[in-house]
Amino acid sequence: MNVNRAKEILLSDQEIAVHYHGIPVWIENIDETSSKSVVSERGIHSERQIVQINDLEETGEYYT
Repeated sequence: MNVNRAKEILLSDQEIAVHYHGIPVWIENIDETSSKSVVSERGIHSERQIVQINDLEETGEYYT
């Protein structure tokens, strides 16, 4: 995924499915300078991780 698409997903009113290495995650924050994002596992109050945005994958699905 690129930085611009990650920003669109973060700001979207829809809940767009994003995975990090096959795990569904929430994008919580984006650092454009480093091309990194803060994510947490969807559905679980897990610890936040800082990951490369290009490691995020949009699945094309929407959560309801």
